[in-house]
Parts: sequence; C-alpha cells; structure tokens
Amino acid sequence: QVHVEESGGGLVQTGESLKLSCTVSGSISSINYMGWYRQAPGKQREFVAQIFTNDKTIYADSVKGRFTISSNNAKNMLYLQMNNLKPEDTAVYSCYVDLYWGQGTQVTVSA
Repeated sequence: QVHVEESGGGLVQTGESLKLSCTVSGSISSINYMGWYRQAPGKQREFVAQIFTNDKTIYADSVKGRFTISSNNAKNMLYLQMNNLKPEDTAVYSCYVDLYWGQGTQVTVSA
C-alpha cells in the first residue's frame, strides 16, 4: 500500500515564501516522476511542477522562476519551495508520485 501525504501549507502574505513537503511511504517498484498540481476554488486543477528520475524538472509558466521542485535521493520525499507568493497562488496543492496522489494541503496567500 502506497501512501502520499502533503504538509507545509498555510496562510502567508503576498511576497512571502512557503515550502511544501510530500512524504511517500509504502512500496513502489519504480518511480518515473513526482510532481505537484493545485486547484483553486471554482477552477480546474492546474499543473504546477514535475520532476523526473533523472532530475529533469518542468514548471507551469505561472510559477516559473518563483517555485522550485526537488526530491531526495531515496525518492520518498518531494518538496516545493514557493517564493514571492501571490494571491493567485491560493489553492489546494496536491502531490503525486506516478499514479498515487495525496489529499492536498491548503495554501492561502493574502493580498
């Protein structure tokens, strides 16, 4: 059984930073990619960032230059460093590892 759980969400002001973490537990034979999506109220789920096993990363244009995705060598921890946060970054952020998903963590950025 694989379990994915996010942490680190919270309420911050515009311009501040926040670091999300994602813990992966259980047995996964191989991991191809890990990443983050987000969903704001009333909006569709939006891709944020992804990291591959070769450490190649891709980002949504809306977060490029502000967010950094990383993982540990064991691939059981995933991070999202978010800098210069904006009110439009407010959303529930969910972590995924291949086909496994977490429940999400709320990030709220006040103006």
